[in-house]
Amino acid sequence: MNAKVAVIYYSSTGNVHHLAKAVAEGAEKTGAEVRLRRVPELAPDAAIDANPAWREHVEATKDVEVATLDDLTWADAYALGSPTRFGNIAAQLKQYLDTTGGLWQQGVMADKPATGFTSAHNAHGGNESTLLALYNTLHHWGSIIVSPGFTNPVVYGAGGNPYGTSHAGGAGAPGNETLEAARYQGERLATIAARLAAGTR
Repeated sequence: MNAKVAVIYYSSTGNVHHLAKAVAEGAEKTGAEVRLRRVPELAPDAAIDANPAWREHVEATKDVEVATLDDLTWADAYALGSPTRFGNIAAQLKQYLDTTGGLWQQGVMADKPATGFTSAHNAHGGNESTLLALYNTLHHWGSIIVSPGFTNPVVYGAGGNPYGTSHAGGAGAPGNETLEAARYQGERLATIAARLAAGTR
């Protein structure tokens, strides 16, 4: 049985977007059906226009569908991505997560595997704390956190973050090693989701 995976993310200048696409590719490798979704932008145009890379990314990703709560109901597994904001997730993703109270009460996200990925300006700019903060929501949902751990050597190539793929954005767009780790993370998530759905190990 193939899993249905929702890859839901926020990205301002594109780094997390690149990771999200790689996670989706990894999940698709297993035969999973994938929905790649971005959450709505909350920042005012004045802020976006002040950073040309931000405006360029907004325009370049207009064709990516916006996440809805239906995506959470539909999916068997979740991959959530956000840039780090002072060691926490971005307000745009948090606002989306804050709308899930009704689904939480219904137990929609319970027992479904989930994982996270992120990007900060530098390697020690809050990547780990952002993922741990994101996982607080997953604990409340009752989801099963599927981190990459050190289960594959590609994790080391991306900096060795066992909590989830992370990228130091100050160095530019994610390189091949980081994208390969993200693909592995998506593949691992989809594989475990399929095993859970089939009742096997």
